[in-house]
Order: sequence, then structure tokens, then C-alpha cells
Amino acid sequence: MRKIAIGTLIGLAATLGATPSANAGTPSLADLVQLKDIRTHQLAFQTIANNNGGNRASGEVGFEKSANYIVAKLTLAGYKPTIQRFAFPFYKEVTPSVFAQTAPSPTSYTHGTDYRTLDYSGAGDVTAAAVAVDPDAAGLGSGCEADDFAGFTTGSIALIRRGGCTFEVKTDNAQKAGASAVAYYQRPDVPDAPVEGTALRPFTIPLIGFTNKLGVELVQAAKAGDLKLHIKTDTISEQRTTSNIVAETAYGNPDRVVTVGAHLDSVAAGPGINDNGSGAGTVLTIAQKIGEIRGRVNNRVRFTFWGAEEGGDLGSKYYVANLSAEEKAKIALYLNLDMIGSPNGVRGVLDGDDSLGTNSSKPPAGSAAIEKTFTDYYAGRKLPLKQDAFTGTSDYQSFMDAGIPAGGVRSGTDTVKTAEEAAVFGGTAGVAYDPCYHKACDTYNNVNTSLLNELADGAAYATETFANSVPTVKRDNVRTPTSQTATQTGEDHTPAS
Repeated sequence: MRKIAIGTLIGLAATLGATPSANAGTPSLADLVQLKDIRTHQLAFQTIANNNGGNRASGEVGFEKSANYIVAKLTLAGYKPTIQRFAFPFYKEVTPSVFAQTAPSPTSYTHGTDYRTLDYSGAGDVTAAAVAVDPDAAGLGSGCEADDFAGFTTGSIALIRRGGCTFEVKTDNAQKAGASAVAYYQRPDVPDAPVEGTALRPFTIPLIGFTNKLGVELVQAAKAGDLKLHIKTDTISEQRTTSNIVAETAYGNPDRVVTVGAHLDSVAAGPGINDNGSGAGTVLTIAQKIGEIRGRVNNRVRFTFWGAEEGGDLGSKYYVANLSAEEKAKIALYLNLDMIGSPNGVRGVLDGDDSLGTNSSKPPAGSAAIEKTFTDYYAGRKLPLKQDAFTGTSDYQSFMDAGIPAGGVRSGTDTVKTAEEAAVFGGTAGVAYDPCYHKACDTYNNVNTSLLNELADGAAYATETFANSVPTVKRDNVRTPTSQTATQTGEDHTPAS
């Protein structure tokens, strides 16, 4: 999952929506989808990672083993899964990067705490003067415009503040201006966490990201004209292949398809059991159990497991781009599950009605109905929610760009929980929703099982609701993806801006 932004609290005043009709004594899909089954899948993902280099990243053996596991379980449940192979730009950090100040105050910084390497960083060893690029983030944002580099000295290291546009745009501008490396520093609202993200495509210069606190110090030194930095990166960037897995019910109206999806890949740093074994395990469990309510499934239900999400939603983009216009028109909506068991998380629901006013793009018509389905369900259980903006940082964006309504639930990434949130949802204020986000410690034990159970219930409820009946909605015209909506990455894993 790449970075998400959580919005305002949703009160409990919403009325409970109608539960899908069921035969007397027949359990709902939410009742059938059990936490123990999801945890069984998460344990399998952990075992796969343990036996294959510690991760399940696309392009690595751990992902292929995870995909084989999904296919085997779907086949056993009676599906005929399709494996969709595609090429993608593989990236790997071979050894930890080095980041140090050589003048005026020689200091070595700590990898993983003070700074991290951006995905698709080039390999290199650079010692050079550092230049602060538009430190006030005027205009679109620091480094977002070519004019930000006016007077930039070729061969210098660019100090750029995160925000305003993608890392791809910023890095491209810096490289064209002659930067020998780029050092990104965090936004002021995230003072202690280093920047983590993806440049979305391979670059030839080193790219690292560090904390806002350190950024403020280094920018002041750069303005004085005497800051020199040392950056060394050891990376691999090459073309590899990975896959999406798609399976759908053999029953239900094939012209009204409800799609439920989650990304299967982890980052290279760890096994990814919350991000996104929580979502993938839940989608798999729903697929395994939906046959037990077959009589209430009037629409075709399609289950999808995406590859290379952590590289910029590449699997879902490939899938949607290769659908015909007729196939796209049959998809009634898309439900996305990306991180739903964060240990210090919240119950977040995607902002389908755009009431926050902070979505990176207006959700397609029908998205509000998806949000209401979730809010009504949790209101009936007297469980509060937080609205969660569509930031273009997970696999829903590919569907939204095709005019397909989207929604989902999620529990949060490395954003710090506020005191207000802790009072409502429990947990610890001042600590990230998931302190192990994109780290080796995102293991089987890095899961809030109560939160996972509750969000999985909501996902199962929404799946059954729309499998039973999908309201007729007027589709938006298909939109042309922009760098801000289609390629901005979080993150919904790994932030790219």
C-alpha cells in the first residue's frame, strides 16, 4: 500500500441500510467470512516470505509463490482463475544507501530512521554541494516546475521538499537541470518520518528521502552556501515480469460485474502481512465463501489480486488498459482493500461523495452509493468511521480513471494518530497507524485483529449488497489520467509526491 490521507470523522447518525435479503437461517457473507480464515492466509504469506528472501515483492520468488498459493486456493474453491502476465520495471536496493553531511558539520545519518532510498533510484556515489530548490514550495510545489531550478549549478545535489507533484516529475526536472543526486525532505506535517516513495520509473541519479526536521537544518546550511553532502546508492533496475490473478463466479449476470480487489505484492523490505496480506487474505476469503450465498448473488462477482502495486499500481493499470470498451462497461463498480489491519489504525472509508473536498480527482458517479453502503453498515453496528480521501495512491485509481465507481475501507499507513482519533478508535496518539509500514517488521504479528475483523465484515457486507443488487448509475465519461491522479503514488502504497 502506498501513502493515504485520512479525513474527518463520520458521525453515527447515518441510518442502517437494508441488509441483503436472505433465507431464514442462512448466514450473511459477513458471518461466513471469518477472521481465522483470513489469518490462515496471512500465515501462509508469512511462511512464503520466510522461505524466499523475506519478502513477497513483484519480480521476486516470494511473489510468485504467493500467486501460486492464491491460484491453488481459488481452484480448490471451484474457480477457473486467469493469470495475466505483464512486464514491469523491477527495482531493488542491493545494499543500504549512505547519506552524510561532509561540511560544514560532518555527520553520518541512519538509514531507515533519518532517511530511506526512493524506489527507482539510480546507483551512484556522489559528494557535492547541495542547493535548496524552491524551499518555500511556491507555485505547484518544490521542484514541480522547471523554473524552480533557475540558476541551479550543474553537478550539485538538489534539496527538494516533498509535495505538490509526483517524485517522477520532480526527479525529471532535477535531472534535466544537471543534478547529480536528489535529496527529498518530508512535509512539515510529518516531522519525524523520512520520505518514502517511488519515482515510478528508473532514473540514473541517486534518490534519497529524509525527515522534515533534518530537511529544515540542511536547507538553512544550503542557503548559507557551505553545505556538502555525500550520497551513495547500490540499486538494480531492470525489466521483469509479474502477474495479476483474476477469478469470477460462474453465476450472476455477466453484464453486471462487481469487482473486488487487493494488491498481492509486498515491498522488498519485508513480508507485507498487513500491507497487503490483510487485503489479499480478505478478498481470497470472500471468494471462498461467496458460493454459500449463491442464491443471493444476482450479479457476477470478480475477484482480483494485483501485482506491482508497490511500483505505482502497475498491475491494475495494465488490467484496466487492456479491457475493451465493452468489458469496461460491464463493470458496475470496484471495491478496493489495501491495508485493513494496521496495529494502531482507524476504520477508514473512502470518500465517495467527495464531502471532504480533498480528493485528487472527483469520484465517478456511483462512488457515493458505495461509501453510504459502508457508513450505513458501521452505523448499524455503532462503530465510528473516518472519511479517507481518494488520493490516487492505490488500485482504485485505475478504475476511477475509466469512469468506474470505486470505494473501499482501510486502516492507515505511517500517518501519526491524533489524540482525537485515539479517543474514538483506541490505540496510541502520537504513533503511526502502522509503525511497520514498508518495513521488515510488517509480519504476522503486525496486525490489529479486531480492526481487521471489523473491516473484513464491512467488505463482505458490501460485496453481498452489490452482488445482490447494483443501483443503476450514470457513468462519468472516461477520463484521461493525469500525473496527479493516475500516477501519484502512495500507497495506497508508497507516496510519490
